[in-house]
Amino acid sequence: RNSREWVAFDQAALGLGLVTVPLYCDDRADNVAYILNDCSAKLVLIENPRLCQRLAPALKDVSSLQRILVLESDAELPLKAWDNRLRMVSEWLPAQGTLMEDKNESGALASIVYTSGTSGRSKGVMLSHSNMLGIAEASWKVVNVRTTDLFLSFLPLSHTFERTVGYYVAMMAGATVAHARSVNQLAEDLVDIKPTVLIAVPRIFERVHTRIMQQMAKGSAIKRKLFDLTVKVGWNRFEHKQGRAKASLWLLLWPLLNKLVAKKVMDKLGGRVRASISGGAALPPAISRVFISLGLNLMQGYGLTEFSPVASVNPEDDNDPSTIGPPLPGVEVRIGEDKELLLRGPGVMMGYWNNLEATRQAIDPEGWLHTGDQAEMVNGHIRIIGRIKEIVVMSNGEKLPPADIEAAITHDPLFEQAMIIGEARPYLTALVVLNAEQWPEYAASIGLDPNDSTVLSNPVLIQKLQARVTQLLKDFPGYAKVRRITPSLDPWSVDNGCLTATMKLKRNVVVHNYTQAIEQMYASAQRS
Repeated sequence: RNSREWVAFDQAALGLGLVTVPLYCDDRADNVAYILNDCSAKLVLIENPRLCQRLAPALKDVSSLQRILVLESDAELPLKAWDNRLRMVSEWLPAQGTLMEDKNESGALASIVYTSGTSGRSKGVMLSHSNMLGIAEASWKVVNVRTTDLFLSFLPLSHTFERTVGYYVAMMAGATVAHARSVNQLAEDLVDIKPTVLIAVPRIFERVHTRIMQQMAKGSAIKRKLFDLTVKVGWNRFEHKQGRAKASLWLLLWPLLNKLVAKKVMDKLGGRVRASISGGAALPPAISRVFISLGLNLMQGYGLTEFSPVASVNPEDDNDPSTIGPPLPGVEVRIGEDKELLLRGPGVMMGYWNNLEATRQAIDPEGWLHTGDQAEMVNGHIRIIGRIKEIVVMSNGEKLPPADIEAAITHDPLFEQAMIIGEARPYLTALVVLNAEQWPEYAASIGLDPNDSTVLSNPVLIQKLQARVTQLLKDFPGYAKVRRITPSLDPWSVDNGCLTATMKLKRNVVVHNYTQAIEQMYASAQRS
């Protein structure tokens, strides 16, 4: 997990000219084995004996491995001598170290980062020292990180977003980094650490937003109106600062609204956050609007592992939340065929490890990286409008981005997760995961027993949920109407293989897991 030891290992390896390959602690053993074999890893550092035991079957067949190091001891689970390559770090390290002189070439391979792909096997993205440091420096200039800043690192350092912005940028600026104990303890750590800079993915903001909305729903009408007024005035305040709106007399109320509402929310983030960067996926506009209105300096950025990974970010003084910001200094942007976003600059990867064909498909002869995202330019800012490979093409020829519809559904706190089905189908259906906290009260409100094992297939429930989703999608075109729904109470997670380590939906896995339910939705719709 994120720790000083993770950083020390990374710095030592890079300083010696070695190549690091970050792994996710919660990744499946078979995927870990695939990565270790694919890159012919020679040494692996594992946090504790429990994790080592879980990965033992995968490590056993990696012939390239010369050493397996375990960082922490565990009295309840001593290391077994199942492999003569095993060593405790405390016993393996010499009593004293020697600082090595850095003789690396800037263009030399520094790290192979395996993408947590939403389909198929992960590909190893080769990044050089200049790739990562070039993007880190450009990001530092735009975000304006200070030596007095304090980061709270909770996204996995195994992902290039946290590694570059939450680690390399912070170190380059001389800032301080604290490592959170876990995502489950994040709320406590935020209050204790009081960070000034937050690096997060949309899922974090979505969860906090859901809790806020749940509290508002349970509160009095006066409390809800006060919150709505705070968001309205706060948004006008933000737009006025950005030069896009005139000052309103309502702004005179801001000191009071800030004290009664906004500050209480910001205090839950530690009370000192002066900048927060959201990346890794699109942040729904309605959610970003709430946080910005409450006083959070929230700047959305964009990137991908193949670009080391940041390509653009909204600067504080030119922040358009409907976009992913202007390109970083030194980054070129072009809109190609089918409105595809093309990137060129210091972040373009060296290529995919052991995969020349995939490299040729990703980087054209002129050096442009093909992102697979559709975009448009708006006042010098990039706006993502879709994903080429994730556009649902219905059997009637209509095309639509499922993420937009899913975001509209999950804006309702009752729906924790949603996935749209419709590729080569005559109409849309949806798989939805209901919020565990909202579910018992909602079921009771419509006269159903939430503990009944058959309740999720109850026609009354399906009809009510269908009507709710229809209302949520009322502003979408007619062909975007969802005709059938399958609800579930089992969240899609990294552990069950339905999400990547960066919380992106693995659509093919979900479809596979719900094949029967999907076919029943279309069969029942056809019968009716």
